[in-house]
Amino acid sequence: MSELIVSVSGIRGITGDSLTPQNIVKYASAFAEYCRKNSGKKRIRIAVGRDGRMNGDIPEDIIISVLRMSGADVINIGVAPTPTVQIATEDLKCSGGISITASHNPQIWNGMKFLNPDGTFLNDIQIEELIKIAGKEMFKYQELNNTGKLTYDNSMCSYHTKKVLNLKILNINKIRKREFRVVVDAVNSSGSYIVPELLEKLGCKVIRLHCDGSGIFPHTPEPIPENLTSLSKSVIKNKADIGIAVDPDADRLVLITDKGKPFGEENTITMAVNYVLRIQSGSGENVTVNLSTTRSVEDVALKFKSKVFRSSVGEINVVNEMKKRRSIIGGEGSGGIIYPELHYGRDSLAGIALVLNELADSGKSLSEYKSGLPEYFIYKSRIENIKDPDKVLRKFKEKYSVKNNNVRINTDDGLKIDFSDHWIHLRKSNTEPIIRIITEAGSAKEAIKINKKIIKEISEIF
Repeated sequence: MSELIVSVSGIRGITGDSLTPQNIVKYASAFAEYCRKNSGKKRIRIAVGRDGRMNGDIPEDIIISVLRMSGADVINIGVAPTPTVQIATEDLKCSGGISITASHNPQIWNGMKFLNPDGTFLNDIQIEELIKIAGKEMFKYQELNNTGKLTYDNSMCSYHTKKVLNLKILNINKIRKREFRVVVDAVNSSGSYIVPELLEKLGCKVIRLHCDGSGIFPHTPEPIPENLTSLSKSVIKNKADIGIAVDPDADRLVLITDKGKPFGEENTITMAVNYVLRIQSGSGENVTVNLSTTRSVEDVALKFKSKVFRSSVGEINVVNEMKKRRSIIGGEGSGGIIYPELHYGRDSLAGIALVLNELADSGKSLSEYKSGLPEYFIYKSRIENIKDPDKVLRKFKEKYSVKNNNVRINTDDGLKIDFSDHWIHLRKSNTEPIIRIITEAGSAKEAIKINKKIIKEISEIF
């Protein structure tokens, strides 16, 4: 039996294996108690939505029933992207929210993302509090006449779309004039209808590739190049200007160029940052991304005399740093764009509108636009069965601190070492004996070479 994964992203596991009815009941009950405790209210309201994956209605039914038995009123917004659930939680003034999703994990997985009243994820401290409540299993359930009410609100996806279209930074007419031809791969999940509908309102000709809403994934759902071959072929076949891929809960945005080639998920955030700073920048506004995001964000920000701040990996960590630095744009290099004028959460819809406006303004094709971006390459690997990952990080810090005083070392999230022409980031897993190795350099060959060198050095430590 596999283990349930618990992190700042919530819980996730294999349905019927680590994600059991017992675990669902435990964490739904704990979240109801958590919300009641932190809201100070006897009667609480919780928004619930799900990413649409096949049989997601089963945990949805359990979660809603448990919340109601716990005395919470529930607003069920149905199949919806995680960012839509975040907006619903905040704008409907709920005490919390739950997005039922396993994000980019395969079909057999599912889980729960827990949201604060402002629609942001629970942070490390809050998750620890939730885990403690769950561990005690001293839940209070209500008698029949005190159970929570269930209401349905199917308007939130349309509401989300309208909020995007009403963003002041956008020039909708300019996007419409380009009449982009766009192929959409939503892996038949929560982005199946909302993404094409937004694009059509932006004047695009939409070719729906995997948008039937069935919840049956046509391929491995993580939107990385090896899983997007059908999208690339469809872009070429349909002579499209751009291909758009989102993951099952539609918080990540990945693009395919007019040549049918990957635009690069790291370039998505760079493109959005370029647009927002170009339109909004006036006195060096701040940008926040995580420690594993491409250095090209700094290159773009430099043009506008803006400063880039780095946070630990994880959406809530980026959000908290954005609030601290008052950043006007931020996100993660996995294709997660956070534009706080809309809400504090990764949002593929916001990303789509921003990058299309940037592309419309440029007058270029997406492949031409990419050729003008700073050229970096990221390579990721991992080493398993590391008995003492802290020792590895400590040894590397000591080695590079002594070896070169010109390097910049950051220990906020594992170990990040910045050199003049490349960087390495070593991150240990909180649940497995694994060290993840991320390297970025000016060429793919160099990034891979550096990564392999690090693996060799780690093996020599043991």
